[in-house]
Amino acid sequence: MAGSRTRTPRPAGRSGTQSRDKGTRGGRPEPPAASKAPAGKTGSPGKTGSPARAGTGQPARAARATASAPAGPAVRPVPAWLQYTTWLLAAAGLGVSIYLTAAHYTSSAILACSDKGLVNCAAVTTSPESVVFGIFPVAVLGLAFYVFLFAITSPWAWRWTWPPVRLIRLGSLVVGILFVLYLIYTELITLNAICLWCTSVHVLTFALFALVVFSFAAGYGAPEPDTRR
Repeated sequence: MAGSRTRTPRPAGRSGTQSRDKGTRGGRPEPPAASKAPAGKTGSPGKTGSPARAGTGQPARAARATASAPAGPAVRPVPAWLQYTTWLLAAAGLGVSIYLTAAHYTSSAILACSDKGLVNCAAVTTSPESVVFGIFPVAVLGLAFYVFLFAITSPWAWRWTWPPVRLIRLGSLVVGILFVLYLIYTELITLNAICLWCTSVHVLTFALFALVVFSFAAGYGAPEPDTRR
C-alpha cells in the first residue's frame, strides 16, 4: 500500500541473545549459587576435600592415653572406719604429747593430776628418767612419734598403694609399743609413781598398735593375688 513502511524482520537469534544476556554479567555465565558459599560453611561436614574429623580426635587420644598408662597395683581396700579411727587416735595422742612437751619446759605441775601417792605426775615428768641419755626428753620423743603417726595413719596414707608403707606403719608401732613397755616398767618399778597423762598416751599407743596389727593380719592394703593366670 502507498505510504506504508516495510518493516525489516529482526533476526531470529537476537531476542534469544538478549534474553540470555539478562542473566549474565558482561556476557559471562553466572557461577552456580553453591560455589559462592565458603568451604566448610555448607551442609557438608569438615573442610572441602578432607574427611570429617569433628569430635573424633579427642576421644581417640584419650583412649590411647588410657591404654598406655600403667595400671597401679590392685590392693585390698582398707575400711573407712579403720582409717578414721586410727587417725583420731593419733590426733588424740598428738594433743597429749604437745601438752606434755609444753609442761616439760614451762612447769613441773601437771593439770588434773595428783602430786602425792601412787598417782604423781610431777614425780614422773621431772625425774631423771624423763630424759633419755640425759639429752632427749621423753615428752619430745613422744611428740615426734605422734607427729609421724598422725601422718602415717591418715586416710591418704592408708590409701597409698606403695607396699613399704604398710611395713613402715607396723614397724613404727612395734618400736613405739616397746618404748611404752619400758616407760611403764620405769613408772611402776623404778619411780613407784604413775602419770595419768602419760598413761593416756600409753593406752592410745596400745589401741593403735592393736588396730594396725589387725589391719596387717587382715591384709588391708596388701596387693591382691593375681587371678588372671
